[in-house]
Amino acid sequence: MKIWIDLTNSPHINFFKPLIAKWKLDGHDIFITARDLSNTLPLIRQNNWDYVEVGGHAGKNRLKKIMYFPKRVWLLRKILKRNKPDIGISHSSFYSPIVCKLLKFPSIYLNDNEHAKGNYLAFRFASLNILPEFLLGTAEKKKWSQKYNIEFYPGIKEGIYLSQLDFKNVKNKPPGIKKIFIRLEPWNAEYYRGKSEFMNPIISELTNNYEVNILPRSNEQTIYFKKQKLNNLVIHESPLSLEEIANKTSLFIGAGGSMTRELAFLCIPTFSVYQGELLEVDKYLIEIGMLRHSYKPNVNMIETFLENYNKSEVNDLKKRGLDAFDLIDRRLNELVSKTKTH
Repeated sequence: MKIWIDLTNSPHINFFKPLIAKWKLDGHDIFITARDLSNTLPLIRQNNWDYVEVGGHAGKNRLKKIMYFPKRVWLLRKILKRNKPDIGISHSSFYSPIVCKLLKFPSIYLNDNEHAKGNYLAFRFASLNILPEFLLGTAEKKKWSQKYNIEFYPGIKEGIYLSQLDFKNVKNKPPGIKKIFIRLEPWNAEYYRGKSEFMNPIISELTNNYEVNILPRSNEQTIYFKKQKLNNLVIHESPLSLEEIANKTSLFIGAGGSMTRELAFLCIPTFSVYQGELLEVDKYLIEIGMLRHSYKPNVNMIETFLENYNKSEVNDLKKRGLDAFDLIDRRLNELVSKTKTH
C-alpha cells in the first residue's frame, strides 16, 4: 500500500513520526509532500525522510491565502496523479482531502482546532474525519456529525504520538541557573488574532535571573531577538528535538501551538500565554491541572508558578493515546481494503 502524507506545518512531523515508522515496518510505501512553513522542512530532513516540496506560506493576508489555495491543490493533484497512492492522510492539511477526492482515492483528515475555517472544506471532501473526543460537544452543537463522516478518538492529539515514545530519559534539571524555553506567538498566522510582541518586556526581565531560550517560529523573530543584545538570551536558529527541550528546560512558556501541549503532557512546568480564543484542548488541560494560562502574564506570576508547580499524572492520557494510535492505524487499513473490494 502506498500512503500519501501532506505535511503543512512543523507539529505534523512529530505527529506522524511513529505512524510512519509503523507503516514502514508493515511494508507500506510512504510518499510525503510538504510546504515550506516554520520549521517543517528542517524537521523532515532531520528524520531523513524523502519528500517533495510543494509551496510555502501564503502570508497573513486572507485574499492571498484564498488565491494560493487552488494553486497548491492543482500542484498536488499533478504530482499525485503520477505517484498514485492508495490513500491520503493528513493533520490539518485542508488540501489533502480535496486532492484525494479529485483523484478518486480515500482520505483521512484529522484536526484538533475547532476554529480552523479550512475544516469545513476538509470535512466535506474527506472519506473519514477523525477528531479528538473533547470536540464531541462542538460537533453536536454545529451538527458536524449530521453533515460529515466523523469519528472521535480518545485523549488529545499529542497523546497519540507521545504515547509511542520513551521519555524515561528526561532528566532532573542540573543545579545552577534555571533555563526557560519560550515558543513565541505566530506573528504571521492568519488564525492568530491576539497581540504580538507582548512577551518582549517579560523576556527582557526574565534574563536577569534565568537563561532564556527563544524558539523562533520564523526568520523574522530570529532577526528581531538577535538585535536585542540581552545577556542570558539564547536564540535557537535550528529546531531542537522535543526530548532535548524537555531535558534542558525548567519551565516552558508557549504562546499557543502543539509544543505547549507536548511539554505539558511530559509533566514539564508549562505556562501558556496564548492571546487568542483558547481551544477546547487547552481548556481541558487547564482543567485537569497540566497547564497554566494567562492573558496578562507577568514575571511574578511566572516565577510563582514555577516555584509551586506540582507534577501531574498522565497515565490515563497515555493510555488513551495508545488507543487513538491503534484506531487511526485500523481505520486507514480498513478504508483501503474497502476501496479495493468495490
